[in-house]
Amino acid sequence: MDRISESAVQPAEIIALLRWYQDAGVDETIGDDPGALGRPRKAAAPAAPVQMAPPPQPVQPVPAQPVRAVSAAAVLPGSDAATGDARRIAAGCNTLEELAAALAAFDGCGLKATATQMVFADGNPESDIMIVGEAPGAEEDRLGKPFVGQSGKLLDRMLAAIGLDRTTVYISNIVNWRPPGNRQPNAAEIAISLPFIERHIALMRPKILLCAGGTSAAALLATREGITRIHGRWFDRSFPDLPAPVPTMPIYHPAFILRQPGMKRDVWRDLLVLKHRMVELGCL
Repeated sequence: MDRISESAVQPAEIIALLRWYQDAGVDETIGDDPGALGRPRKAAAPAAPVQMAPPPQPVQPVPAQPVRAVSAAAVLPGSDAATGDARRIAAGCNTLEELAAALAAFDGCGLKATATQMVFADGNPESDIMIVGEAPGAEEDRLGKPFVGQSGKLLDRMLAAIGLDRTTVYISNIVNWRPPGNRQPNAAEIAISLPFIERHIALMRPKILLCAGGTSAAALLATREGITRIHGRWFDRSFPDLPAPVPTMPIYHPAFILRQPGMKRDVWRDLLVLKHRMVELGCL
């Protein structure tokens, strides 16, 4: 294997690339070439658009997969004061409007002080399908809606591939304020935010829940398995005040797909799995 000269790859470039992978929810690598990460990239050209149009063949039945049950109690964070307040406040909200107002008034998450505004949700609150991402980015922070930047445009194309759009799904995030510099939210920020998104899901009562990216999946499913291992698999996630577990599936975050267009085959398969379950459950 050719060795890469120090002049070809600067440490700052490697650090920036690693940070991007972390933000996208990637916590493992696949492949047998350890030098690939450090190879210089062509500098300028923007990523080619990812076309998510479905192949012409009809959706085929997807074989049944083992389903793992996940209880709400298994993922509740520790009982520090701020998290305890978050649980109490969230539990007292009986409508989405009450929850949004309570979250906007909540000062227990330090991200509120550095963000422009809270990003609560977008889409149809009557939908049977709820998508939960990680945290707002710069465009989301500016506009006050989740998934409105380049990742959001790709998410829209992914949804359109199986006949969905923002009038037929509902979208939110684990964390409702943008972390500075678009960094990944840390464990404490996720723990404080978790009671609110759990209550958000319980009030929505979705028939299907999608975790967009590894951070969302780890927070809601209490799993240490990377997104490359669990995407496209179903979990039964229990929530307080819901009579039955919610079928929950992790999917790749659109930001990851923008940088890895070779993953389109896996993405399409996951969308077929989702479409099959939608038909099975009679979703909107």
